[in-house]
Amino acid sequence: MKSYSVGMSGNRWRMRLEHIRHRIAMSFEPRWFFLPQAVSPTSRLANGWTCRGRSSRSGASDSSRIASPGYRINLGAGVRPPSPPDVVVKVKALACELPKAQGLPLSRWSRRDLAREVVRQGIVGSISDITVWRWLTADAIRPWSYRSWISMRDPDFAEKASRVLDLYHRTWAGHPLGPNDYVISADEKTSIQARGRASAGTPVPGRLRRVESDYERNGALAYLAGWDVHRARIFGLRQDTNGIKPFQALVDLVMKQEPYCSARQVYWITDNGSSHRGESACARLTERYPNATLVHTPIHASWLNQIEIYFSIVQRKVLTPNEFKSLEEVEDALLGFQSHYEAIAEPFEWKFTKDDLKNLLEKANRIMAHQAA
Repeated sequence: MKSYSVGMSGNRWRMRLEHIRHRIAMSFEPRWFFLPQAVSPTSRLANGWTCRGRSSRSGASDSSRIASPGYRINLGAGVRPPSPPDVVVKVKALACELPKAQGLPLSRWSRRDLAREVVRQGIVGSISDITVWRWLTADAIRPWSYRSWISMRDPDFAEKASRVLDLYHRTWAGHPLGPNDYVISADEKTSIQARGRASAGTPVPGRLRRVESDYERNGALAYLAGWDVHRARIFGLRQDTNGIKPFQALVDLVMKQEPYCSARQVYWITDNGSSHRGESACARLTERYPNATLVHTPIHASWLNQIEIYFSIVQRKVLTPNEFKSLEEVEDALLGFQSHYEAIAEPFEWKFTKDDLKNLLEKANRIMAHQAA
């Protein structure tokens, strides 16, 4: 009889078989979970709730060996036991506090930190971080996450923001703008560096583009720009720094050309930067150009200024990654993109309305009232 060789040696086959058996055995290892509150009286550990139970390999409850009779319950296969309501509430309440309120040197909770603190305070005898995560996720509580927030400290926030939103919808002081009225959104993008890389980054087929992390600083400049909100035109220039005179240079660039020099009114929307802050800046602009009006956004509300949208596009498409050997290269890139973008640009679809503003202010007031309480 003709014999055939097996493609796997006997030793290798036995090792693989043992590996499979090990995985099967591990999948049926006892697992810890919380037992539900029973109708009958329950017993407690010295440091809190007796919450330890485990399932046997057959899937039946194996907690009778370690739990009191009041905890015994017959669960169907695959059914997760409900969590003790008072324990869940206490864990969620703890997660909503800062760790320093519990005397811990932490800035925010992680799920493992919470699990340890819950046990330390005697809320439960033991608990896994996965269980903590599951309970918090049910109510979208994520104490390990945060976002930056600037509180509204401008007492005239609603009034100033409403004026800006009205201009975006071609209204001023309750009257519609005429065909010879224009709205310019302006600001500065400061400290743009020219970073000369130690080696040139080149595309590699089948890989992400690699950019050398080691670079040499070749100076920094400021880019000032104005955006015609309704005509999708962009005006910009390079300056060594920002300030009153550089901003006046941007205003001159716009106001000395048509149709702005002969316009009935040109509204300049700016934030409260030092280059154009306060009533003195309004007076300077009107004195220089009688048909120009400076309109400030509320304090800490640059997100209402549409030029910031354009700056974010410049950051993504021109300045990231930053690979420039000189400031002249940076200037050429900025002004070159400016011409390229204007050829394809359309007015931004601004959807934030005065109704949205009202809802935002109401929400902010509720948050501040909660924090004060």
